[in-house]
Amino acid sequence: MLCASLLLTASFGKITFMSFRTIVSALFLSLLFASCAAQEESPVVFPTYDPFVPVEGTQQPDSVDASLPSPTGLPTATRQPTPTRAPVNISPLIGIQDQIFLSPTPDVARILPTPRQDADEYVVQPGDTLGGIAQRYGISLQSLLEANNITDPNLLEVGTVLLIPAPNPTSAGSAIKLIPDSELVYGPATIYFDVAEFISSQNGYLANYTQDVNGTLMNGTQIVQMVAENYSVNPRILLALLEYQSGWVTNPFPSNVDYPLGFVDENRFGLYRQLTWAANTLNRGYYLWRANALSTWVLSDGQVIPIDPTINAGTAAVQYYFSQLDGLDAWQINVNETGLAVTYYVFFGNPFSYAIEPLLPATLSQPIMNLPFSKGESWYFTGGPHGGWDSGSAWAALDFAPSDGSAGNCLVSPMWVTAIADGYIVRASDGAVVQDLDNDGYEQTGWVILYMHIAEQDRTLPGEYLFANEYVGHPSCEGGVSNATHVHVARKYNGEWIAADGPIPFNLDGWVSSGDGIEYNGFLTRGNQTIEAWDSANDFNLLTR
Repeated sequence: MLCASLLLTASFGKITFMSFRTIVSALFLSLLFASCAAQEESPVVFPTYDPFVPVEGTQQPDSVDASLPSPTGLPTATRQPTPTRAPVNISPLIGIQDQIFLSPTPDVARILPTPRQDADEYVVQPGDTLGGIAQRYGISLQSLLEANNITDPNLLEVGTVLLIPAPNPTSAGSAIKLIPDSELVYGPATIYFDVAEFISSQNGYLANYTQDVNGTLMNGTQIVQMVAENYSVNPRILLALLEYQSGWVTNPFPSNVDYPLGFVDENRFGLYRQLTWAANTLNRGYYLWRANALSTWVLSDGQVIPIDPTINAGTAAVQYYFSQLDGLDAWQINVNETGLAVTYYVFFGNPFSYAIEPLLPATLSQPIMNLPFSKGESWYFTGGPHGGWDSGSAWAALDFAPSDGSAGNCLVSPMWVTAIADGYIVRASDGAVVQDLDNDGYEQTGWVILYMHIAEQDRTLPGEYLFANEYVGHPSCEGGVSNATHVHVARKYNGEWIAADGPIPFNLDGWVSSGDGIEYNGFLTRGNQTIEAWDSANDFNLLTR
């Protein structure tokens, strides 16, 4: 009867925001992370968006045009057969089609970085903020202000020596796993999820929302989909957070229409900026955990929480997100079984029924890739490892600027960015070109390359197939934030950003990337040659292919 009761509550008709609050009960606790199959009753199939079954009324991938356009890049002596788009067979990756309730896969407790035990000193540098310094040292802004008798955090002079107190962790962090890693990233399990159909079915404020985004009027579905794709964050977790924080998905008249993700900042007004902040924050928690760079959460009230060493990266992302908004009491509620997990479960069922583990196979290696410009040309290596999309998405990207003098003027360069590998173009807009290397037509699977700041003029189009060294487009300042003409190149695998300074560095024509722990700093090394990234045109960062 317990499962049947929840089945009625979770029906995918109109779900009111109040229904989530009423579900939070002792009955739910025994369901969320335990199998109903363990009871004497027959298993009950929850209504959910199964990753293996397209949403009713939507096209399956194999019902669309099955052939990719013929390649249209540079002439080449030998063409391979045109690839065929086919449904991704993700079943072998998961093997859970017949299972309804799953428990999280146990994670081996990791050895976290040892929190700093003693006070430290820091000399303020140009561009520093007190908030940024506090975040870097894993302490609260308030404790930094108090340790230095600072009353106005906006008054900060270069050269000031700050006392950095040691963090003072309090109560233990939560060990409850909230979502698998594959429900945080825009990966294989999202292929058959129809964002538009789901939003429409809930009849909430989001279904009729529109907003001007960089000069284009977009609806709620388009905004959610765009943020999910750009940041490579699963739209299910974005929708669950949006509902949990404000009721936008199911409530036609939510009270909070200005800051629906909970981050009150006049620069983050409206759905688009709220979602980009949320996606970037989730990514930051996810990839910092991946890099084993965290041992504590610093909450908004200044309390420091030790991180439980047995959680996974997806759960770390959610815990980090709420640490940026909550004091201790609220944080403990939001990251336990009766917090965000309830909303997610009612919308989509058990998150671990979607799990693809691991997203990155242990034997994963980068396929052959080239530098993103033509043979015989010289470009400047201007950016070492930094965010793939925004600052939180791992340090997945490298930057290269043309040597024709256009870079400093932010002009469209006549020089060409070239494909670093063979692959199908799945997206090309707003300065971004996304190339799918496994040729299934989905950027959620396999190796994917992002080329950023590609000018609209002469840019390759979605549906084209490029072989390595064929033209992608001209470098420019289009798309994102840029103050100089360049190309930004980043990699993903199964939706996860691959760090340029991590275990699988870039290897571009034998040039291997590395970093020094500071974003944008870094090196390319081939044999006994090393070139350092530098944000200007110099002989020492000029790279010839």
